[in-house]
Amino acid sequence: MAEDLIIARSTEKKEQYESLIPQIEALLYGEPDLVANMANTCAALKEQFKWFWVGFYLIKDGELVLGPFQGPVACTRIGKGKGVCGASWEQEKTLIVPDVEAFPGHIACSSISRSEIVLPLYRGSEVIGVLDVDSEHLGQFDETDAKYLGHILKLINF
Repeated sequence: MAEDLIIARSTEKKEQYESLIPQIEALLYGEPDLVANMANTCAALKEQFKWFWVGFYLIKDGELVLGPFQGPVACTRIGKGKGVCGASWEQEKTLIVPDVEAFPGHIACSSISRSEIVLPLYRGSEVIGVLDVDSEHLGQFDETDAKYLGHILKLINF
C-alpha cells in the first residue's frame, strides 16, 4: 500500500492523471472495503488537483446521501433530478458544468463553488451514486477530466 502520493507538478492535466492513476491503483489494491477506497480516492484527487471539493454520494432510500469526501461540509441529501448531482443520477450521464450559476436548479452547498463535474457510479448497469467534484474556478473541467475520472471510478469495486 502506498503511504505517500507523488504529486505531479506538470501543468498538463493529462500528465497529472497519468501519474496519479497508478498510485490510486496501488492505494486500492487488495482493499475490499468500499468506504476506504472511496475515501482514499477523494484524498488522492484533492491532493493532486487542489480542487475545492471532491466526494461521493450514494443512493439510499431514493436519495443521494453524502459519502466519503474531501473539502468543506456539504449537502447531506440530494433528490433525484435536483442540482447537478441529482441530474447526473437521473440522466445517467456525466455532466460538466463550466458555470454553476448558469445551471438550472443548481444546489449551492457552497457559494465558493464555480464549476463542477459529476459522474454516475455504476454497479453493473445500475447507477448507485455519483462522484462530485467542484472548483472555485469557472470552466475548470472538460472531457479530459471526464475520461480520466471515469477510468479512476472503474478502479473502485462498486
